[in-house]
Amino acid sequence: MKIQIERLNDAVHLRATNEEGASLEMDGSPAVGGEDKGFRPMQMLLAALGGCSTIDIVSILKKQRQPVDDIAITVEGEREPGVEPSLFRDIHVHFALKGNLDEDKVRKAVDLSMEKYCSVAKTLEKTATITYSFSVRNGQPAPTAAG
Repeated sequence: MKIQIERLNDAVHLRATNEEGASLEMDGSPAVGGEDKGFRPMQMLLAALGGCSTIDIVSILKKQRQPVDDIAITVEGEREPGVEPSLFRDIHVHFALKGNLDEDKVRKAVDLSMEKYCSVAKTLEKTATITYSFSVRNGQPAPTAAG
């Protein structure tokens, strides 16, 4: 695995490109000379956790013939205050799935990803407490309030 990083301006706006040619932009906060033109590196860690686990979950559910119509992930992280380096202390991931899904199968898929398969979670759990939750909404429209 190889990532190339190039500087895009005279500050810290960077582009990372993988071996397949896909790229993403990073930048620092204004406090460190950045211009908020891309993800900050620590934000990328949270995005990587959400992406890694979602790939696992969708793959597991597909093998179980569970049709995922949509999935949205929210990842929130809290870093250690007032220290350098400021590592993640607590991370919470919420998976909101939509489809005609068996909740027990979803629970098993989420557990397997977060506790066994997701390499990013296994890396981050060495320094952070990672919690997670999920919700399932079937494809039916939500009831409306009479009023």
